Amino acid sequence: MHVSETKLKDAVIVEPEVHGDNRGWFFESYSYEKLRPYGLKTSFVQDNRALSGQRGTLRGLHCQINPMAQGKLVSCLRGAVLDIAVDIREGSPTYLQWTAVELSEQNKRMFFVPRGFLHGYVTQQDNTEVFYKVDCGYSPAHERCIRYDDPAIGVNWGTIFPVLSNKDADAPKLFHSDVRFLYKEDAALLYMDAIL
Repeated sequence: MHVSETKLKDAVIVEPEVHGDNRGWFFESYSYEKLRPYGLKTSFVQDNRALSGQRGTLRGLHCQINPMAQGKLVSCLRGAVLDIAVDIREGSPTYLQWTAVELSEQNKRMFFVPRGFLHGYVTQQDNTEVFYKVDCGYSPAHERCIRYDDPAIGVNWGTIFPVLSNKDADAPKLFHSDVRFLYKEDAALLYMDAIL
C-alpha cells in the first residue's frame, strides 16, 4: 500500500497494490499492520455502504461530535465521487481548509478522513456506491450536518444544483452549530461543549 499526504494535516490518500492477471485482479483494501507505520493506528468497528442513483447527488457535510467522533476510511466500489474533507479542528495548521480526492471504481483509492473533520462527497456518475469503515459506531444523538455551501468553508463541489436530502438542505452553517473540535499537537482531540 502507498500512503500519500494531502494538504490537510492527518488526512491521507491510501492506494492499494493491485495484482492482476487473465482472471482479473486482487488487492488488500485494508491492513492495520501495513498502515500503522504511516500513523493510521485506527481500529475500525463498523462498515457502511451507500448507493446514490443519480449523478450529482451530494451527501454532506457530516460528522459526529465527541465522545462519538468518527474517523473514516472511504472508498468507491462502483462509479466515482469527488470526496471532500474539511479540517474543523480549531488550532490546526489547516483549520477551515478543505481538500478533494477523486475516488472511483477504476482508481481504487481510499481516503482517510480523521476525527475532527467534516466529510462529504458528490457523485460523478449514476448508480455510484461508496463504502467506508468507521472507528466509532453511528450515534444519532451525536450526528451533525453542516451546510455544504457554507461560505466560511467555500467548498467547490463542481455542481450548481446538487441532489440533496432534506436534512442536508436544511443544515446550519458551521458557526451556527454546536460542532467544535480543538486540535492539540501530540495530544487527544478535545471537544468544546459550548461556543467560546
